Amino acid sequence: MHCNGRHRSEPARIFQEDEALINKKLPKEVLIRVFSFLDIVSLCRCAQVCKYWNILALDGSNWKRIDLFSFQVDVQGCVVENISRRSGGFLKALSLHGCQWVTDPALRIFAEQCNNIEDLNLQGCRRITDLTCESLSQHCPNLYTLDLRSTNVGDRSLKYLSDGCHNLHRINISWCGDITENGVEALARGCPKLSHFIAKGCDQINDAAVVQLARHCPGLEVVSLERCDSITDQSVTAIAENCPLLHYICLSNCPALRDVSLLRLAAHCPRLVTVEVAGCANFTDHGFQALARNCHYLEKMDLEDCVAISDSTLAALAQNCPRLETLTLSHCELITDEGIRMLGTGPCSTEHLAVLELDNCPLITDQSLEHLQACHNLQRIGLYDCQLITRNGIKRLRSHLPNINVHAYFAPQTPPPSQGGSRQRYCRCCIIL
Repeated sequence: MHCNGRHRSEPARIFQEDEALINKKLPKEVLIRVFSFLDIVSLCRCAQVCKYWNILALDGSNWKRIDLFSFQVDVQGCVVENISRRSGGFLKALSLHGCQWVTDPALRIFAEQCNNIEDLNLQGCRRITDLTCESLSQHCPNLYTLDLRSTNVGDRSLKYLSDGCHNLHRINISWCGDITENGVEALARGCPKLSHFIAKGCDQINDAAVVQLARHCPGLEVVSLERCDSITDQSVTAIAENCPLLHYICLSNCPALRDVSLLRLAAHCPRLVTVEVAGCANFTDHGFQALARNCHYLEKMDLEDCVAISDSTLAALAQNCPRLETLTLSHCELITDEGIRMLGTGPCSTEHLAVLELDNCPLITDQSLEHLQACHNLQRIGLYDCQLITRNGIKRLRSHLPNINVHAYFAPQTPPPSQGGSRQRYCRCCIIL
């Protein structure tokens, strides 16, 4: 896509405007309506058919939602400027995901021209700075969703947004390493309607930041603090006690967290659907048992590397969480066949359980696979590095669940030495099932 708005593969003009019967028979309102269902490439091609179609295809009403991800290498600032002037107030959603050549001046023009924008994705636009958020604050009061993942914005951006984008509901600032407590507090005070806060890898966000966020944004439903390794149980307690609508929380790789966090979530957030806590090695059966007893809507749990949990956690989940669909237990080395038996006979197993990850669970055997034969909805099971699982065990499981996707491997056996005393070289590639 070039700055003049033309796509590289320009078709030849098929007919002249005066000769086109379709233009005579169909009102322009109908043609515009037809064009509104086309993607950006098709619209650009239609715009090259004739002058009349050019006018209709480039009508702003056809450019309400634009995704330029497929053209990210080609998108220059002038492309964004042209689109902004063409679509104007009609544009509601724009994705510039990965468009690394787009800079602040182009987005300033965009903000001025498209002041009704509601959904803006700037993920990976590494040349933008805080000036872009200043422009959005000044001109885009209806902004609802903003994705700033992997950009160079900092605290000033969040302060600008808090001044002018009070309708902001969803923000993603993952991997924006310059954002600190000051920026999060300003955002929380100015944007109290926040429902989604995603901050993966923001290692300067601390307890003080999360406490302010929870106090000023009680409507939070989705929170991700993955790899925010400075936070403690104080952060999770503040979220749990202030945000009763919470249904998704990701705390993976937050090493300081303990069972107190799970107990607070269990006591105050009964609507939880997704809990991701991979790598939280201090969580134990006690915390997960409380969560299972009080959060009966749980559908997805990622407990990878929660190395202290045992079959007791599986018993609690099997008994209390009938909607469980996805369960990750990789590297939970205390899990045994008995835990899988309880899971396989629980109410979730026959109707909902679809994904079960058991990689590096060294105590499970083929007996676990027998316990899962009645899980008719099971679509995928992970068994990498489960040394006691055999090919025959997997074969028997497949005889009951023919459509299951099994991820496992078996290293070939080392052959005996040859008569001459030397050992032949054999490929030790993994066999993927």
